[in-house]
Amino acid sequence: MMGAETLIKSHKQFKKKYGKKYSSLFQKLVDEGQSPKTLFIACSDSRVVPNLITYTKPGDLFIARNIGNFVPPFDPDSEASATPAVIEYALSVLNVDNIILCGHTHCGACKSLHQDIPDDDIEMSNIKKWLRFGESAKEQALAFVGKKDKEKLYAATEKFNVIEQLKNLLTYPAVKRKVAEGEIFVQGWYYHLDNGELEYFDPVEHRFLPVDTVLSQLSEKDQQDIDDEQELLAAQ
Repeated sequence: MMGAETLIKSHKQFKKKYGKKYSSLFQKLVDEGQSPKTLFIACSDSRVVPNLITYTKPGDLFIARNIGNFVPPFDPDSEASATPAVIEYALSVLNVDNIILCGHTHCGACKSLHQDIPDDDIEMSNIKKWLRFGESAKEQALAFVGKKDKEKLYAATEKFNVIEQLKNLLTYPAVKRKVAEGEIFVQGWYYHLDNGELEYFDPVEHRFLPVDTVLSQLSEKDQQDIDDEQELLAAQ
């Protein structure tokens, strides 16, 4: 178990190993401010580490993490404001070029969608409210694979959840406008905890494919093809 004492010792190791290596970068980020190109929306699961997955440095990613990598639909009157505020700040202040919505295997939130939380369980009241943003994914997974095989059901829920959260993301005025104008690239990822592999949601084929295929696709088709794919995603 990693307690406070262990974390303090680990911080000393961080300073020893990375302090000098990244000192100039840290100072530059302070002096010039942050200018990340990508908003990375991920689950709070401790096994999902955005900078580790993408092999990126401090300052490269603007990260939003929450249980289930949910994106509440745009609602100016909603009290679920943390993730929406991150999205708005990333687009309207930081002017990011990319948004990655990353789901993952063995997601506790997606599994919890299929379990009942008593209404009178005050200690789980906020979780129960938050899970409503995954209800659509749950219903689609049940219709697609049924209840018989729980592992397939949970995996289907995780993938449908990525698709549904992408749809919710596109309800934000800034996201919708920038996608339409070709100013931003939006993509859904599915991360495998057991082996580190990544898949992405292809809105043309409407299925998840190995993320490595993106590189070959980008080298074969021009920007117009990419724009067409983003328009298709926005229309779903």
